[in-house]
Amino acid sequence: MTNSAPENIQFCSHCGAPLITRQVGDKPRRACPECGFVHFTDPKVGVGVLLVQDGKILLIQRRAEPERGKWSIPAGYLDAGEDPRVTAVRETAEETGLEVVIERLVDVFHNPPGQGASIFLLFEAGLVGGEAQAGDDAAAVGFFSPDDLPEIAFASTREAIKLLLQDGSSL
Repeated sequence: MTNSAPENIQFCSHCGAPLITRQVGDKPRRACPECGFVHFTDPKVGVGVLLVQDGKILLIQRRAEPERGKWSIPAGYLDAGEDPRVTAVRETAEETGLEVVIERLVDVFHNPPGQGASIFLLFEAGLVGGEAQAGDDAAAVGFFSPDDLPEIAFASTREAIKLLLQDGSSL
């Protein structure tokens, strides 16, 4: 479970006063006794692309933590104000060199703490161009058969592959 009142949040982002911890609704929160601002710990939201070509799943090998060296679908964090579909297309291009078009939302996943994004939106995409090459924070890129997968990084990626195999429509 995530800490709803992290002590490392020490000062009000609105007026600069020192924060205190107090009950706000059903949880303790960091709050400003001067201006009333309440700090809410927002979840990190990630987006990713499930791309299948000739029965093989596109994966990238992670160059950075968390889960460095393991494999995942092309993905990244969503910034405030970004359209998740645009972010998913951009992240795929940055990490793999491939241009994709989003076809549909596959599912929304919740990852346990320490597993990257706590909320993960998975999109199915179609390939429209480019050449597969590792970029950005990917050490390698490749297409893998569902029966010959490398070590998978995140619970959401494992669940996405499981859904894909159950559905069978994208293979």
